[in-house]
Amino acid sequence: MNKSDKIYPLLFNPVLKDYIWGGRNLETQLGRDLPADTIIAESWEIAAHKDGTASVSNGEHAGKKLTTLLDEMGLDLIGSKSKWALDRNLFPLLIKILDANRHLSVQVHPNDQYALQHEGNELGKTEMWVVLHAEPGAEVILGVAEGTTPELFQQAITDGRLEPFMNRIAVEAGDHINVPAGSLHAILGGLLIAEIQQNSNTTYRVYDWNRVGHDGNPRPLHVSRALDVTNFKQVAPTKSGSTLISQKDGIKRELLNKTDYFTVERVTLEPGSQFNGRCNGDTFEIWGVIDGQGEVSIRNHSESLDSVQFTLIPAIAEDFSVYTTSGSKWLRAYVE
Repeated sequence: MNKSDKIYPLLFNPVLKDYIWGGRNLETQLGRDLPADTIIAESWEIAAHKDGTASVSNGEHAGKKLTTLLDEMGLDLIGSKSKWALDRNLFPLLIKILDANRHLSVQVHPNDQYALQHEGNELGKTEMWVVLHAEPGAEVILGVAEGTTPELFQQAITDGRLEPFMNRIAVEAGDHINVPAGSLHAILGGLLIAEIQQNSNTTYRVYDWNRVGHDGNPRPLHVSRALDVTNFKQVAPTKSGSTLISQKDGIKRELLNKTDYFTVERVTLEPGSQFNGRCNGDTFEIWGVIDGQGEVSIRNHSESLDSVQFTLIPAIAEDFSVYTTSGSKWLRAYVE
C-alpha cells in the first residue's frame, strides 16, 4: 500500500464524560445519539490523554486510538513544530464540546512550569472557548472583580461566598473567550461550548457552588494550589476580539487566538467556495465545522462533515481543500 493511502482527513469516535453539570444538549442541539438515561457534560472530540483517548472512525486507521496513531506516525502526524510534544509522548491539543447544563466549578489551570513541578508529566493548560449555543442571559466567569486581593479571595473561599470576587461576562452564540493559564474561570449554565486547549486535564477547583457530587459528598477543592497559580492581575477582562486576516473569493479568515501552544482561526465560506491549504510537515491542522456542512479533501480522499464535527489533517498531508456547497463556518487550529 502506498504511504499516501494512509494520509486522509481523520474522523474520530469521541469520549463522553458524565460530570454532574452536564445535560442532553449534545442530543437536543446537535442531534447526536447519546447513551440513554445519563447526562453528558463533555465530548472529547480529538483526544489522546490518559483520562480519555478517541479512536479513529474512518478509513485505513479505523479503530485505532489516537495514541496508537501517534506512536506509529510520530512527526508525520503532528509536525516538526510539535517535536516537544512527541518527546513527551503527547498529542499537542485536546478538542472538546462542553454541555454546561449547570454551572461548572470555579477553577484555575496552572502553567507548564507549575504543572511539571507538581503534576508529574502533566502540562499546564491554556484554553479557549467558542460559544455554539447560549440560553438568554448566559454568562461565563473570567478573571477577578475590581478590588480582589489574594487575602480577600482566600477568606471568601473559606466563607463559601466567592461570588463578589468573580468577574462575569455576558456571552451569546458566536462569541469566543481566550483563557490563558492562571485565569480564574467558569462556564456557567445554559452554554454549549467548543473548547480548544493544551492536552492536559489539570484543574484546580476553588469553588463548587456549595453542591455535592454523584456520591452525595462535596467534590474536592484544591485551594492551596489554586491560590499559587491564580493571576490576580487579570481584573475585569472583557470578551475576546478577532482580527481580520483576509477576505476574498468568498472566504473570510479571522484570527481568534494565538498562543505559544495553538493558533485558532474562524473561517467563513460562502456557498460554492473552496479553501485550499497545505500541510508541509511542520504542523497538523484541525478543522471543525460549527455551522453548515462541508467537505475536507486530501488528494483522492474526501470526508463530509456536518456541524458540529472535527477532523484532523496530518502534518504530511501536503495539499488539502475545504469546500462547501451551501455555506459554512469553521474553526481552524494549528501550531505556529
